[in-house]
Amino acid sequence: MIDILFVAVGAFALFAGIWRAVRARRTGAGVGLAVSLIALGAAFCFLSNRAQQFESELYPSLGRLLSNLATMVAAYGIGLTVAEISGTRDRGRRTRLGALGVALAVLVVTFFSTSGLPRGVGVFDELYGTHPTLVVYVFTYTVYLGFAVIDIGIVAAVTIRASGGALRAGLALLLLASAFAVAYLAGKVVATIHALQAEHPVKALCRGPFSTLPCTLDVGFPAVSVLLIVVGLTIPAVPGLAASRRDARTLRLLRPLRAHLTRRFPEITRIDPGGPSRRERLLTAMSETNDGLMLAGATPDMPPPAAARLVRDLPDEPDETEPSTATGEPFAADVARLRAIARAYRRLEETATPSPRR
Repeated sequence: MIDILFVAVGAFALFAGIWRAVRARRTGAGVGLAVSLIALGAAFCFLSNRAQQFESELYPSLGRLLSNLATMVAAYGIGLTVAEISGTRDRGRRTRLGALGVALAVLVVTFFSTSGLPRGVGVFDELYGTHPTLVVYVFTYTVYLGFAVIDIGIVAAVTIRASGGALRAGLALLLLASAFAVAYLAGKVVATIHALQAEHPVKALCRGPFSTLPCTLDVGFPAVSVLLIVVGLTIPAVPGLAASRRDARTLRLLRPLRAHLTRRFPEITRIDPGGPSRRERLLTAMSETNDGLMLAGATPDMPPPAAARLVRDLPDEPDETEPSTATGEPFAADVARLRAIARAYRRLEETATPSPRR
């Protein structure tokens, strides 16, 4: 049951992360979110019992280390993504990255400095009393995740007031996920202290993710928290996906009209065909089409069927007998108007600025 839960949540996170990575490559935004989701998915896949047994054949308890490292990278990425949503991405960015680097290094050093690690499922409860390096390991992991989760919760709580719609729903889920994560970390601290105080600590194996209170805190709550994080980070992207599909349909619909207008009026074609995103390409296409309609004589108040007939009746090539200034007049008039406004604005600025006293 636990393996099914962990693999299912991990696969969902990996799928969402790969989808976001493809979008990030196309749009140039959302790389941190993609890394976070992929790291979360990898953490849960590494942490399943069967995966840990296989990984332990390579090195004892290796699956536990890999899952913990991936979880910390995911926490950093999620915090960075939430800060970007709230408009505070650059605030404390170097501090977050430095803390992550130190924490990852401490985990790797303390893990490989510990002898006698168990094979199979990496549970360290019996070793805390005799292996101080594992105490440092779990303390560093818990403290880093605690600060990261609290930071995510605070930023989400502050940002949710000024947000709405899908963004507010996503932030609310992130806030709830932070609460589950804090409960998990608190349970981990209590379990570690109990293992240090016990004379004969026993491995805390769980039959199910919610079979007992310790299992709920240690297994069930992390899975629920990750699921809420994945959904919370995905929901705000749904309106953008719908808008992207609308943009694609609009581009396809404009293509014949735009092609005819650019053949008839080649001067409307932009030197820059548009940016990397579909929205930027759509804006370029709309600008070219609007310019072409204006040069064709289609006024804004003309009914769409009449404008379509006007464009259809235009020849593909310009008429060599018409005056060469006919299509340039609207552009020239627009330039003259903007130049006149700019001169008037400059005179106003010079009048409003007092001359320096001597």
